[in-house]
Amino acid sequence: MPSTHEIEIVLRNPENLPDTLSYFIDAEDTDFNRRWIEALKINLKNKAHLEKNYCWLGWAESPRDVDYLCIEINKAISQINKFNSANHWTSAGLKPYKIDDYFSPDVVIQEGEVGAGKPGLRINHDVMNRLHRYFEDLQGEAWSLSPYYKHGDYETKWAIRQLNDLCHELESWVVSNRIKTFDPEWQRPAQITTFLNAPRIDLQDDDYKMFLTNRYDRELGGVYIHWAQIGKTHYEVFMDEDGQDIDQVTCSAISALKYYSGEFDIDWGRNINENNHEWHRKRQKNFKEWLGRNGFNWNDPKLSLGYIKLGQVNLKKSFGDADFFEIMKQVSNHLDIYQIKVGDVTGTFDYVWSDDNYKQMQIDFLKPGYDWSKNNA
Repeated sequence: MPSTHEIEIVLRNPENLPDTLSYFIDAEDTDFNRRWIEALKINLKNKAHLEKNYCWLGWAESPRDVDYLCIEINKAISQINKFNSANHWTSAGLKPYKIDDYFSPDVVIQEGEVGAGKPGLRINHDVMNRLHRYFEDLQGEAWSLSPYYKHGDYETKWAIRQLNDLCHELESWVVSNRIKTFDPEWQRPAQITTFLNAPRIDLQDDDYKMFLTNRYDRELGGVYIHWAQIGKTHYEVFMDEDGQDIDQVTCSAISALKYYSGEFDIDWGRNINENNHEWHRKRQKNFKEWLGRNGFNWNDPKLSLGYIKLGQVNLKKSFGDADFFEIMKQVSNHLDIYQIKVGDVTGTFDYVWSDDNYKQMQIDFLKPGYDWSKNNA
């Protein structure tokens, strides 16, 4: 057996903090994993802020439900419009930027039947695509920030960031809520473990080959590279557009992965692979055909078509003989990351997203980046 690195994650119940749960990740000792683990250790040593308001995606029982997320989106839009109405952007030579959308459950969820064999509760992709476009306009990309972002104040820059995080969180919640209603065993909850201001490291040419190894197969407890940049993947666009060919506007939102960081995602859904799931094999076939029609090469590793797998939760050590539903129940009762332990390095995160001062805490952590963008406007 190849040697492995063990990572311990300590979760706690956000409503009963002494109630904790530990699980363990095994990461094979490879060149890439050693580099990734060192990056993770740097985040822990530097006491980087764990982004707890963008951590648990697709948990239908979470208090961060459609009502809560719509309220938060509207708050972010209100802040952006307030900044715009004060003419801060026009005084910097920019055109006004006002968002007229208002988000509510009946706007983002399509109720009732939506075609033969397609029950309701589906996400309204047109509305969500507009939301993501607002973010792209106002934020730009990691390597090319928008002038709107550069000329924003602290509160507005934070609000712009929320548009992206809340958009993806809301999309995940709606999908998971629908599946919980119609096909509960195929819910796909996930843990997105990200740090504010986490250093990004360029992927090396050989790293891209790992996308071709795993592709889009997923495993319960699988640990995967985090998408450490702004933009949608080819697969996300394919799914959002229901396989329709893309136009120039849609194409501009697609970005292949350039970086990795000491961050990671965990899939808490059932195993999915092409060998055992006909629907998944068919979807991948359609995706390959879609790529070809739109000028992309399925076998080009630089397109980062897939997920780099970093490791695997040791389910037996962590949960004993618990089945999928019991594991989901245990984790869903502890949706707060308290500690991450890697070798002799431990990071402790003694705060929760519902704390009264959480927003200001994040702004304080992000101020160095905010100031840099302002000074480089």
